[in-house]
Amino acid sequence: MRPGKMLREVLRTGMKKPVTIMYPKEKLELPEHYRGKLKFHPEKCIGCKLCMKDCPTNAITINQVGEKQFEAAIDLGKCIYCAQCVDSCLKKALEYTKEVELAQLDPQKLKVVFGAETKSDAKKTSS
Repeated sequence: MRPGKMLREVLRTGMKKPVTIMYPKEKLELPEHYRGKLKFHPEKCIGCKLCMKDCPTNAITINQVGEKQFEAAIDLGKCIYCAQCVDSCLKKALEYTKEVELAQLDPQKLKVVFGAETKSDAKKTSS
């Protein structure tokens, strides 16, 4: 490439708006159906475990913690965000949020348990 041609290209592209944003100071507006972190609604869960059976990576485990009370253990490190669990849930107990900042140094922090309130949690909230 000749120096004159290269200088012209530098000047032309130097005046354009940058393609990237200054993350994390600036945030992108995410689309309505963006697949971020999973959220579990224990009050809607009937314990059918269809989400668990349909998950291609076995990232979800549903456990019964009381009569008609269930918790979901989700390994976000295994999850491929395919939405198969969300689609298969008859009662819409699983949904995706727009939470995208999930990076962790410790893989154990990617294992999240959502579920019914325990007695100790109920005492904390009533105080």
